[in-house]
Amino acid sequence: MASTRPSSAPSWLRPLVDYGPLAAFFIVYWLGDLMAATIAIMAATAVALALSFAVERRIPPMPLVTATIVGVFGGLTLWLNDDTFIKMKPTIVQLIFAVVLLGGLLFRRPLLKPLLGTAWPLDDAGWNKLTLRFALFFLAMAALNEAVWRTQSTDFWVTFKVFGILALTFVFVASQIYFMRAHMPVAHEDDGGRKSGQEGE
Repeated sequence: MASTRPSSAPSWLRPLVDYGPLAAFFIVYWLGDLMAATIAIMAATAVALALSFAVERRIPPMPLVTATIVGVFGGLTLWLNDDTFIKMKPTIVQLIFAVVLLGGLLFRRPLLKPLLGTAWPLDDAGWNKLTLRFALFFLAMAALNEAVWRTQSTDFWVTFKVFGILALTFVFVASQIYFMRAHMPVAHEDDGGRKSGQEGE
């Protein structure tokens, strides 16, 4: 039987798992080169997943997918001594997320809802539209990563990978706040309840 206890994971765990490997990649790149940074992100990702499992006794699906792709494309980069693979890794990750979300919508299952439903209580229409928006955002980010690594220097791409993708993701999520508020039925019901109570006084 699955445990119903709330997660007791410390607040520092999720940022460490999500951003620790990126920090290792960035630091080692500027101290060494892209091959050394590839080894660093592979090792840091493995350590982050092991730490997550040790603390939470589970590994969240999205970090697991990302770690698998890091392992495959990082391994190809080192084996073939070709940095094309590690540069394509963000593209593949974004495309996988987009395809999964679009596939869920095809079967009338907005997959963001089970992931974020406790934090963002949206109505069904809101989840469908938000899932589509995230899928389109991931497709745009995949295209942007391809454009950057194919046309810019490696230094520029590394900075874009570590800071640019994160900043654009933050801006995108922030831009959806007004939309999400408009699709939160709990808030509307509370407002209606207060209005009814005031009318009855």
